[in-house]
Amino acid sequence: MKLNRFGSAAAVLSVAALALTACGSDNPTAAAGSESASNSAASGVTGTLTGVGASSQNSAMEAWITGFKAENADANVQYSPDGSGAGREAFLAGGAQFAGSDAYLKPEEATKAKEVCGPEGAFNIPAYVSPIAIAFNLEGVEEINMDAATIAKVFKKEITKWNDEAIAKQNPDVELPDTAITVVHRNDESGTTENFVEYLKAAAGDVWDYDVSGDWPSDIQSENAKGTSGVVSTTTSTDGAITYADFSAVGKLSTVNVKVGEEYTKISAEAAAKALETATPVKDAAEIDLALDLERDTTEAGTYPIVLVSYHIFCSSYKDQATVDLVKAFGNYVISDAGQKTAQESAGNAPISAAISEKAAKSIDGITVAK
Repeated sequence: MKLNRFGSAAAVLSVAALALTACGSDNPTAAAGSESASNSAASGVTGTLTGVGASSQNSAMEAWITGFKAENADANVQYSPDGSGAGREAFLAGGAQFAGSDAYLKPEEATKAKEVCGPEGAFNIPAYVSPIAIAFNLEGVEEINMDAATIAKVFKKEITKWNDEAIAKQNPDVELPDTAITVVHRNDESGTTENFVEYLKAAAGDVWDYDVSGDWPSDIQSENAKGTSGVVSTTTSTDGAITYADFSAVGKLSTVNVKVGEEYTKISAEAAAKALETATPVKDAAEIDLALDLERDTTEAGTYPIVLVSYHIFCSSYKDQATVDLVKAFGNYVISDAGQKTAQESAGNAPISAAISEKAAKSIDGITVAK
């Protein structure tokens, strides 16, 4: 049966948040960003805000847009879930006022952002947190154990049958059929892909010899689909299929328990939160930038290391005050208590912590009009 998802995940990102807070200013803004967000939302902003990006956060985005619209009748937010890579590309080309991305801006992207955002460039704000499930469709099997090397071999198509010895010896009590494994991967540049292969590279580098990228390795020929919904749909309709996707979106698919240390960890918000306890701010990031690096190869029992932190990427400055006001209002709503609760109820993701929200509100409130 499916696990309960994110029922008590309020502590997510707490330790990482402390690290972020420690490296920033000692001058707090509104507690948990809620007062700032409430004041911004109540300001009655107008206009249309355009975003492009991660499909993983689409359900949450729909809830955010609805909640924001309820408090700002004359404002509109449009979001196209075309994938993280497409979102960053559109943002850096000036075609969107913000991007949703399951990976923070790369150094070369941060440099390019100065062309559209001014000399201070852009910054990343954690907005959505979820484990990435290794989800499969195998009749009669509800969950299965795999270590990192086995997962890597499955997705490299070196293991091609569900009853392969490498899988069977980790699941002595499971009757595994002689069914072919169909790997399903994203065919668009994806932050989910980047997070997943980052785990494979860190935890099974002797098997997974590809560079970390948002694009699936071109020489691994397998089934593919666009976006989170695409890979979930294809896997759901294909007996023996396996994929990777945001946990909140896998529906009735079964999931892999991942070996960490000497134990197998079931996917859950609590286990994902443990992975985030060792997250650190990205080296040399600006004070307003809240991008995080995760320890993918942890051996701490009870930790689920395949975690997706999805960001909203904003400019540090925009062309006029109306746009600044609109971006601030929506950005603050998303990271507020109300915004995070709305998303959790709709998408089942884990909320960001109060400390992260407070830090994020300070960064968003620092957005200015371009000079």
